[in-house]
Amino acid sequence: MITVDDTRAIGEARLLAGLDQDLRHHLLTYGPLPQLTREDYVQLCEAVGLRGRGGAAFPVALKLQDLPARGVEAVVVNGSESEPVSRKDRLLLTRSPHLVLDGAVGLAHALRAPHVLIGVHDAAAATSLREALMERDDHLAIEVRDTPGRFVAGEARALLSALEGRAAVPPGRRVLPTRSGIHRRPTFLSNVETFAQLAVLARLGSRGFSSTGLISEPGTQLLTIDGAVQRPGVIETPTGVPLDTVLQYAGAEPGPVLLGGYHGRWLPRTDGVTLQRPEVSAGIILALGSATCPLGEVTRVAEWLRSQSAGQCGPCVFGLAALVDDFARLTIGDRQGWYDAQRHLGLIPGRGACAHPDGAARFLTSALEVFDDDVRRHLSGQGCGRPVLGVLPAPGGTR
Repeated sequence: MITVDDTRAIGEARLLAGLDQDLRHHLLTYGPLPQLTREDYVQLCEAVGLRGRGGAAFPVALKLQDLPARGVEAVVVNGSESEPVSRKDRLLLTRSPHLVLDGAVGLAHALRAPHVLIGVHDAAAATSLREALMERDDHLAIEVRDTPGRFVAGEARALLSALEGRAAVPPGRRVLPTRSGIHRRPTFLSNVETFAQLAVLARLGSRGFSSTGLISEPGTQLLTIDGAVQRPGVIETPTGVPLDTVLQYAGAEPGPVLLGGYHGRWLPRTDGVTLQRPEVSAGIILALGSATCPLGEVTRVAEWLRSQSAGQCGPCVFGLAALVDDFARLTIGDRQGWYDAQRHLGLIPGRGACAHPDGAARFLTSALEVFDDDVRRHLSGQGCGRPVLGVLPAPGGTR
């Protein structure tokens, strides 16, 4: 669990301004939540270019406009943060649950949705939400439901399936929740930070919200930083902050950086990179440092990604298993492993039943590109001379 010392802000703290507060102190910090209409939310989200703070970074205004004028079944908060590195949503649920609830309740009233459902797999977060609800009277049916902690269970359609009592895996058909969500009815679904941002936006208005961050996408963002850093944790920054500023602030060691988690991309250099969506959609920054073996680290994560397969399509079941074998052979200098990895990485994208195989392939493809020098050393038979320290968190592994 993240402690007080694990949270920081570069510039103005908004989402992290009222941690560990009961409802009375929360309202003293943020003020009362305005009663806004659906049109108000659309206009506000359009004015600030608000995007969802999950992996897709979809414009919130477009999602709202895609809902029918009548008959919205529910507002769903996706609290199934199953990315091993990410901790920002759990922090909000655990230490600022009223801010998340404000965003969900305010929007539910605006959409005339009778239900708010919150899917959470972290026990401490679920307890915090339930305790917060005991202080509130929101005139809505609000339910916190426990969900599985598997990686693919955090995908929107997998969450909807779990909330309806089915297996927490994405169905093969890709239908937007705004068209067919809970009980096959139109549903607004987004991740935890998005609702916290909506609560801040409703109070500040577009002008106040836009007083920091980029002109194209103003406001602040939550970033989880981990790996080879002196001060890991969750940082709130203005949008568009330079990546080097965040790395320096966290005391990161020099070396490659992973943006976006285990469905993200590796960066060979960090100078000139600014943190904004969609590049930093998942809000994850992971510094690798220079003391560990990059290929060994990536192979560990590839094995974990394979274990998280939903088991419902060939690219995931067989493709990811093949890639684990390819990378394991590559690390011991087997040149055929490199050729096989290239071939398999070209076959996987665009063929899976969900985004997991595509995301895993993106992570592994960028690793081969960024760690090209290390690949050459391994293929020479000499290796890189560095141990595998377990810098990249992989549940069930060494870290």
